[in-house]
Amino acid sequence: MVAFDNVRELLSATGARVRDAVPLAELTTLRVGGPATVAECTTTESLVATVRTLDAAGVPVLLLAGGSNLLVADAGFEGVVVRIATGEVAIGSDLVTAEAGADWDGVVAATVAAGLGGLECLSGIPGSAGATPVQNVGAYGVEVAQVLRRVRLLDRRSGEIRWAAPQELGFGYRTSILKHSDRAVVLAVEFGVRADGSSAPLRYGELARAFDAAEGESRPAAAVRAAVLRLRAGKGMVLDPADHDTWSAGSFFTNPVVADERVPEVTAAIREHVGDITIPTYPAVGGVKFSAGWLIERAGFGKGFPGPESPVRLSTKHTLALTNRGAATAADLVELARTVRAGVEQRFGIHLEPEPVTVGLEL
Repeated sequence: MVAFDNVRELLSATGARVRDAVPLAELTTLRVGGPATVAECTTTESLVATVRTLDAAGVPVLLLAGGSNLLVADAGFEGVVVRIATGEVAIGSDLVTAEAGADWDGVVAATVAAGLGGLECLSGIPGSAGATPVQNVGAYGVEVAQVLRRVRLLDRRSGEIRWAAPQELGFGYRTSILKHSDRAVVLAVEFGVRADGSSAPLRYGELARAFDAAEGESRPAAAVRAAVLRLRAGKGMVLDPADHDTWSAGSFFTNPVVADERVPEVTAAIREHVGDITIPTYPAVGGVKFSAGWLIERAGFGKGFPGPESPVRLSTKHTLALTNRGAATAADLVELARTVRAGVEQRFGIHLEPEPVTVGLEL
């Protein structure tokens, strides 16, 4: 490993602010993670220079911006964490362009304040603008893939910087070719917005009902944003330092997609345990999507599991979030995640996949 003094000297011309032994718990919404050397970049030029310099020197790099979808081991990271702290946002008549480190909810708020619509259903999601295409972030009936115009990328192998179109990114449910790959660095994102200030079509039942709207109707973007923030806050999905239910990575597991041929078997297993009740399912590419939160609850893991004495618990508001109650470790979170995943698989034959990116550990 490169010593801290050597890293600082290596990066002296990049414009990065270099600090040693920074607890990564301070930089993640789960508030766990051991120490690492951190190079903070506040401009795109500094970010590009820092990544290129570290790559040329063979130093392991972990890219981090909002830290909202990251579970880092208690041992920390043996390399350099490049903190993406860029933040410029440019708003046009039907476009918004944001640097990768821009706070995502701030981007959404700015578009709504400018009288533009289209992003409001993605309000309240923690993290950075640059992370949204990586994860194909989605909520309340809208996914980033639907509103993205293009992404500016640094190719770490060729050194090329270019804008990539959405069709190049292999979008899927909560994934893209950028996820679980270190080849490209997102530098900026560009989204199409609605110049008339109307929202994206309301396709999520809970949200449409809040406006007594038929599926596919629109409402003023500002009103929809306010409603989304209320709904998310009620589930502990809007960051609040005073509320441990929000010390999380949001939904910890993705909603599982079961292949069509397995649906009868899985449905029978569910009904064997919970009776002949309505099972919430949704159409999906390659099969049928089940609700991970619903499965977790029906497998016996209720809100607040395993109880008030535990340093990690399922949120008291939403069973799909694993939460740090103030003194948790990454190992504690992994243990709870494994318990919940094993219980769902044992009862229903469905394997849950974690949504956060893990560093230095595996579930």
